[in-house]
Amino acid sequence: MQPVAPFPEVTEAIMAVAGQTLKICIQCGTCTGLCPWNLVKEFSPRGMIRLAQFGLEGFESEALWNCVTCNTCVQKCPRGVEIIDVVRSMRALMNETGTIPASLKGPMGSLASRGNPWGGERSDRLRWAEGLELRPYSEGTEYLFFICCTQAYDPRNQKAARALVKVLQACGVDFGVIGEKESCCADACRKLGGEELFARLAQANLALFEEKGVGKLLVASPHCMNAFRKDYRQIGGNLDAVHYSVLLANLLQQGKLQPKKDLHLKVTYHDPCYLGRHNGIYEPPRELIRAVPGVDLVEMRRNRDESLCCGGGGGGIWMEVPSGERFSELRVAEAEETGAEVMVAACPYCVSMFEDAIKTTGRSETMRVMELSELLLESLED
Repeated sequence: MQPVAPFPEVTEAIMAVAGQTLKICIQCGTCTGLCPWNLVKEFSPRGMIRLAQFGLEGFESEALWNCVTCNTCVQKCPRGVEIIDVVRSMRALMNETGTIPASLKGPMGSLASRGNPWGGERSDRLRWAEGLELRPYSEGTEYLFFICCTQAYDPRNQKAARALVKVLQACGVDFGVIGEKESCCADACRKLGGEELFARLAQANLALFEEKGVGKLLVASPHCMNAFRKDYRQIGGNLDAVHYSVLLANLLQQGKLQPKKDLHLKVTYHDPCYLGRHNGIYEPPRELIRAVPGVDLVEMRRNRDESLCCGGGGGGIWMEVPSGERFSELRVAEAEETGAEVMVAACPYCVSMFEDAIKTTGRSETMRVMELSELLLESLED
């Protein structure tokens, strides 16, 4: 057998990004056993960590980009290894050499040149909101409603953004928007290893928020919330970011949100990874769904911290994954098992992934996806 020479400088570079977490992995294999990729094909997070520990070559393959950062491995690791940070650090090395998958070069290039991954113009960032009479944010306004790039530029998710605004307005929430001066929260950028670009976009947002006197951020995307709460803190940010489901659940308890229309629907709720496993928010969306008259909420067999990832995180939404290997297709099958007519999600990535999966699996006549705010709005409207 040919001996393999380690490269300590590679390990040092990985640890510079991931920290000391690399040292505590004992190669137990829990991460590999629980990784959702092994539902559809062989994939070994343990193997990638081993390569990183010894500074060995081999992680330049497409497998490195499979990780969707769902946090299942981190949550269950008996040693508390921050496996996502290790993957991110390995991807950062690949970014330095320009060896990233072709499908990711477009989104990363757009982030660098336009401040969003979807190729949209900054001047169009609020076009989805035409006719909604949104107020520009000014100091003293309770919330800055930060627009997720996916909701700003993707037509399907624009509908959800409009629904959320109408619900917020109906509840009397004091909020404003900024729009084209905002940059992407850069969550996906960082998870893809674009450390320098992440820092540039994040610092631009922090400077903008300081200039505008922003106090609290209201977000529709769990990915935005996670970035603001955790990633920005690592570069000096101290932001108070709340997902809209938490705010609306509080308003429901206060009697300011009152769903009235009986919808006569059987629904199931999908826990987004970045709302649930990453941030522990499981019950507020369910409280809101149960408050809608005529809605029967049935749980999928994998729910809350056992929820199956949609496959969109960590850059997965832009990766080319063959049909039959898509987590989203497995998940809509699980939703179908409940007998639900509607699959409710509270994350733009999840909405996009499930919309596509319902079409590719031929379920368009029997199931539909609703963003949580769309369900609430339907019950508020006459």
